[in-house]
Amino acid sequence: MSVSHRDFVSPGKGCWASVSDRDWNDWHWQLKNRIHSLDQIKKLLFLSPEERRGLMFAAKEKLAFSLTPYFFNLIDPHNPNCPIRRQVIPRSEELVSMSYEMMDPCGEDKDMVAPGLVHRYPDRVLLLVTDRCASYCRYCTRSRIVSGVGGQKLETDDKLPFDYLKNHPEIRDVLISGGDPLLLSDARLERILRQLREIPHIEIVRIGSRIPIFLPQRITDNLCKILKTYHPLWLNIHSNHPKELTLEAKTALEKLADAGIPLGNQSVLLKGVNDDHQVILELLTKLIRCRVRPYYLYQCDLIQGTHHFRVPIKRGLEIMQRLRGFTTGFAVPQYVVDGPGGGGKIPLNPDYVIGYYEDKVLLRNYEGKIFSYPVGQNNAKGEENYDRQSEAGV
Repeated sequence: MSVSHRDFVSPGKGCWASVSDRDWNDWHWQLKNRIHSLDQIKKLLFLSPEERRGLMFAAKEKLAFSLTPYFFNLIDPHNPNCPIRRQVIPRSEELVSMSYEMMDPCGEDKDMVAPGLVHRYPDRVLLLVTDRCASYCRYCTRSRIVSGVGGQKLETDDKLPFDYLKNHPEIRDVLISGGDPLLLSDARLERILRQLREIPHIEIVRIGSRIPIFLPQRITDNLCKILKTYHPLWLNIHSNHPKELTLEAKTALEKLADAGIPLGNQSVLLKGVNDDHQVILELLTKLIRCRVRPYYLYQCDLIQGTHHFRVPIKRGLEIMQRLRGFTTGFAVPQYVVDGPGGGGKIPLNPDYVIGYYEDKVLLRNYEGKIFSYPVGQNNAKGEENYDRQSEAGV
């Protein structure tokens, strides 16, 4: 039975009780005092053998280990299966890759048209501006380039991506990601936003960030003022479990919402973290209370060393079927899978259509009840007459 995390609770300072409120609430202090080594964390947690081996090897070969003191305090120190702990502390399972897992499961490298710029969809691009995050998710899709210990370096450029954008007027939507773009300084982030807004055909700018969850102290008044200057600007956060939505995270999200920034959330379906409809439902409810609309629920990408996180798609569809109708419609995310190798996002939905017949369509509602929707002959004839009239120019 899952434990309720319905309330917005501050994790407090924990082991850092002697730190002043001023320092604790300073995002620079949080970054400077991150936990990033086996020696540091074994003084704070009793590590399982799997975690110890993960910190010794996976964190040095696959994806670096890093945790802000704030986010560390969300971890249950006595439970290696804590859903927060599983997401951020390396485990030995990361060292094993399945034959179907990939370094670049979303096929971004083949669509990279300039350093850090991925152009796959007709009217929108992905702009990668950094390879660093406040803390690192162990299922990271870009572990090949994020954190600096993977097998590939992220090349970024201050000129070539913008030259490409200026020369492609079909591009109207830019998603800024990384790493985490909100980890950049105010000055650098504003420079990027200003350069984008100077290109007339770019209508929408989006930012993808887990900073409001890992480091809510970063959401300062000055940052909100900067972001507000460059509307229309959208921000998608990344939260997987209701425990992550603390009092501090709620305050940070409300600041962003008050700055007029539409907020969405992207979650990843993860085994042992949120593969339970009650956990997901509680997460969705808390997100709405933070003025964040649930956007995507991702099937975990086929990144190397993540088999222990992967939930069968069938199970994901079962969870989705227990959401729709049990909470308000706009709180239900779209369940998607990224087509392996660069196929883009593919929606996955429970099957509510039972069958098509000559005179009706049979439908199943959220309770499992069957309904018949008529396809009347009169309606069919009316459509046929309309088509004939249209062809005749009437």
